[in-house]
Amino acid sequence: MPLEGPSPKPGDLIEFNRTIYQHWGIYVGDGYVVHLTDQEGWSSLSSAFGGSAIVRKDHLERVADGCSYKVNNKYDEKIPPYPREKVVRAALELVGRTMPYSVTSANCEHFATELRYGKGFSDQVDNAVLYSGVAGGVLATALVITAFTRSRRQNQ
Repeated sequence: MPLEGPSPKPGDLIEFNRTIYQHWGIYVGDGYVVHLTDQEGWSSLSSAFGGSAIVRKDHLERVADGCSYKVNNKYDEKIPPYPREKVVRAALELVGRTMPYSVTSANCEHFATELRYGKGFSDQVDNAVLYSGVAGGVLATALVITAFTRSRRQNQ
């Protein structure tokens, strides 16, 4: 699926719309995005809750993997973003680095918003907490399973 909305500029947050969750990255120019992802697929579902991930630079279309994507600088009205050059430079400096990963506190959305705003946020985590209980547990489980399956397929 194609890009929705305006073309990205370096330093923009890119939201990739998956089936039941969003994947996030930073657009760095020339059709590439830097994002936090698994390297070879999670070794187990438990690693999604407290493992590590790698920072990669990949082409937008490869990361999209058939899903739609868009620019979503959603906090710009509330928090002044860092200058675009600083965001891109910081993102590129992290490529290849292994980083801690947690669905709830250090996921791809936290990673991307930290680079753009200096603080990591994840609305999808906040929304999952808001709808906690049985439905939240089912959603969180489905999110992890979908992320696991999709990441393995993307990296094969």
